[in-house]
Order: sequence, then C-alpha cells, then structure tokens
Amino acid sequence: MGLIHIDLFTTLDGVAQAPGGPEEDAEGGFAFGGWQAPLMDQEVGDDVDAGMKGMDALLLGRRTYDIFASYWPHQQEGPDGSIAELFNRIPKYVASRGRLDPKWANTTQLGEDTASAIAELRQRHEHTHVIGSMDFVQTLFAGQLFDRLTLWVYPILLGSGKKVFADGVVPTNLRLLGPAHSSQKGAILQHYAREDGVPGVGDMSAG
Repeated sequence: MGLIHIDLFTTLDGVAQAPGGPEEDAEGGFAFGGWQAPLMDQEVGDDVDAGMKGMDALLLGRRTYDIFASYWPHQQEGPDGSIAELFNRIPKYVASRGRLDPKWANTTQLGEDTASAIAELRQRHEHTHVIGSMDFVQTLFAGQLFDRLTLWVYPILLGSGKKVFADGVVPTNLRLLGPAHSSQKGAILQHYAREDGVPGVGDMSAG
C-alpha cells in the first residue's frame, strides 16, 4: 500500500500561501508572496532534495499544477535540473472541478470521488507527494486522506493568508518521525505520520 505525502512550507503562525513568489497566489489580497525566498538556504535545499527520493507521483491542486506546468518543463538544465527531470518524468494527478488541459506530459485529472481516487493512487504508487495545493490539502485533512505530513516551519509571522490547518481539519493523531532539524536561517523541518484514532484527553489535576 502506497503513501500519500503532504509537503508544505509554512510560517510560524501557519501561513502557507504563496511561499515561492509574488504572483503565485494573491487571493484575498495576500501581500507577502515570496516570503520564503529571503530565508532559503542550502540546508533547506538539501532537505527538499532528500525528501524527493522515492517519489513516484505528484498530486496537485489546480492552481499549483498550472504554476508547475508553466515552469518545470523548461528547467531541464541548471540548478533545478534534477528536480525538473523527476517532475517531468513521473505521473502527475490534478484535483480540479473544471476542465483540465493536460499540457504537462503524463498528467491525469483526478476523479470526482476524492477518497476513491486516493485509494487508487495508493495501489498504483509507493510515494505520491502533494506539494503546495493549499485548497486541496484542506480536503485531504478533512477526510484524513494522507499518510505523511512534512512541514518546513519558518521563523516569521504574517498574520493573514491561507493557513495549513484551516477550518476543515478534523481531530487527528500525528507521530513525529525522528527529531526536528533546523537550518542556519531558522527553518525547522518536521516529519509526521498520521495515526489512527482521535487525540485522547486526560485530567492533569488528578493526584
């Protein structure tokens, strides 16, 4: 049975909207597009590369797919060449209610029944990664349709913007997979596995 990985860059207050650039996602008047760039360093880059080992499929929301499809097919050489080779080679699946023009090779639109589509992906691929795709990620959180959650948490506060854990999150148990790792510029990498059940409660006042 394959695993569904969610990979996100987030601020300390949970904002994950548009880390890569000003034009990525300005929905809601978001004014901090590209907030990750000043805090990017080689350690984060190395962690990202390591996290892609074994990836054999991408699962993306429509907005992120359109951004990726306009960028990665044109990055065959240079510093992003190895990522481009991987992304261009593996199958891409897109969650979209609208009509999709699969301009990026090896692209398939996900079926309307998200739970059934995810079950099929688990049968077909070992490691399917969801990158960005904040609106779609809320659907995965709400339905507990993921197995791993990787967060790069950056030491800034933005106050507004799309949050990693928005209103659709349901109570869920997570297990930290090994110690967190920090970069020189303060990004903290955390790997979690989703576990069954709901968070327990107790009474710390009991003697």
